Amino acid sequence: MKSLPVLVLLFMSSFFSACAQQRTAEVLSELPPVITDPSKYNHLEPEEARVILRKGTERAFTGAYFNKKEKGTYICRQCNYPLFRSSAKFDSGTGWPSFDDAIEGHVKEIADADGYRVEIVCGNCGGHLGHVFKGEGFTKKNTRHCANSISLLFVEEETK
Repeated sequence: MKSLPVLVLLFMSSFFSACAQQRTAEVLSELPPVITDPSKYNHLEPEEARVILRKGTERAFTGAYFNKKEKGTYICRQCNYPLFRSSAKFDSGTGWPSFDDAIEGHVKEIADADGYRVEIVCGNCGGHLGHVFKGEGFTKKNTRHCANSISLLFVEEETK
C-alpha cells in the first residue's frame, strides 16, 4: 500500500513532463515580436519555469529539439528573443540540442558558482538556457552550447 503514493507521484510527474514537452514542439511560421516588458513575458508552465527561472535541466533525450533537423531559428520561450540558427546546430550525442554558435550578442555566458561550467542565458530576459562547453572537439568552432529544449521555441524557415 505504501507504493500507491509513489505510483501517483510518478504518474503526475510523467503527465506534467509530457504536457511541457508537447508545448515545446510548437512550430511557428514567422518570428514573433520580442517581449521586453517582464510583465508581458510568455506564460510558463511549471516545468518550463523550473528550468528557465530556477536553472533546472530537462532529462537527456526527452526534449523536442535534441534531434530536430529542420531549418529555422530557435528563440527564447519566455521572451521570443532569437538565440540560435539551425545552421549552427549539430548532433553531439548528448541528448540536448547543441549549437556551435549563438546569434551574436543574443546569448550571455555566466560562470557557474561551482567554477566548472559556464551557464548560458537569454540576452534579453536572462532566462536559463543551459551551459556552454569549449574544447570538446565536436566541431571546428570547438564550442557546444548545450540548451534545454524546454527553454526554446522553434520557428521553421519558410520554404518558397
